[in-house]
Amino acid sequence: MAEDLGVSLTAARSALRRLKGKGLVASPYRGFHVVLPPEYERLGCLPADQFVPQLMARLATPYYAGLLTAARYHGAAHQQPQIFQVVVPKNRPAIRCGRVSVEFVARHNAAAMPAERVNTPRGYLRVSSPETTAFDLVGYPDHSGGLDNVATVLSELGERLDSAELGDVASLSPLPWSQRLGYLLDLVGHGDRGERLAELVASRATETAPLLPGVETASAPRDDTWKLWINADPEPDL
Repeated sequence: MAEDLGVSLTAARSALRRLKGKGLVASPYRGFHVVLPPEYERLGCLPADQFVPQLMARLATPYYAGLLTAARYHGAAHQQPQIFQVVVPKNRPAIRCGRVSVEFVARHNAAAMPAERVNTPRGYLRVSSPETTAFDLVGYPDHSGGLDNVATVLSELGERLDSAELGDVASLSPLPWSQRLGYLLDLVGHGDRGERLAELVASRATETAPLLPGVETASAPRDDTWKLWINADPEPDL
């Protein structure tokens, strides 16, 4: 940046400090700066969707907006998410910029996951497809408000899901995620979307998985269709 402006690095840093002090520039990441238009001065940063794509390009990191953030773009956010969630191949520290919070969730094959382009005032944002979003929600319940909230979001997202595309995404995901997703789609009345998942589970699942990982299954009933220990009782807020 200093070379582009024809000034020394020291002078550029001094100018940035002055601009930041006046609330005209923010730094979501070290060495990465954004100009704040007047409408975002109170926010203390650009909205995440307006700088995350450029930051990920700067870091040469594949990404997509996912989980509850993606659900909102697909019209399935029961509650407005307070944190902007981004899926990347490896763990990254969260970002706090003014009143904007960005959480990174690691998925090793993030670059391969189906995603869509959403226009923003500063370009476009990659957002996970409805099917990728559904799998990520059941795969990362701790990042999705818990199993009750996952079921709630799936009840709203279900109409956007395509059975064949769910089958394609299943091939990129751990098999227990298909088992859990199929069960939850049945639970919230969208079982017809899980036909390909049911075929996959019937042909490939050799072990019974827990509906909720990390929770005791000793006394849990078994769902034979999805080969699941039902060790939780999700209650969607319908």
